[in-house]
Amino acid sequence: MARRKLSHEGTLVLDSEGLSKLLSDDESAVALIAEARRRGMEVVICALTVIEAVHARTDKSRLGWVLSGLRVVAVGEEEAKAASALLMETGLHGHKYAIDAAVAVIALRQQRPVVMLTSDVDDMTKLCGDRVRLVAV
Repeated sequence: MARRKLSHEGTLVLDSEGLSKLLSDDESAVALIAEARRRGMEVVICALTVIEAVHARTDKSRLGWVLSGLRVVAVGEEEAKAASALLMETGLHGHKYAIDAAVAVIALRQQRPVVMLTSDVDDMTKLCGDRVRLVAV
């Protein structure tokens, strides 16, 4: 039997905490991401996630290396409008949930199945419903 070539078999999305854990070389996050890649999943983050996860003590070299292995999805006018619409649909306010909404929009537009590593399971459930499998980190 011929072995099936692994191609893009879904997407793993990292939210701010997922990226932070990867930056800090958290063993469980690194293992989850390695498993996703082994399964042929693409690992993706929203560009706004970089802003949310970085702080004064972030190792810039480590950040650059980690980001080089991820697909960083830009947030433009189309994504901003979709995130605003998602906030209106869910009754959430942009002041508190703007970045979460942008991350959710990016996740919802990826090749399925989509899995998200997040520390905000409750909020992301409101924004993504059952269309994204959420894994708490």
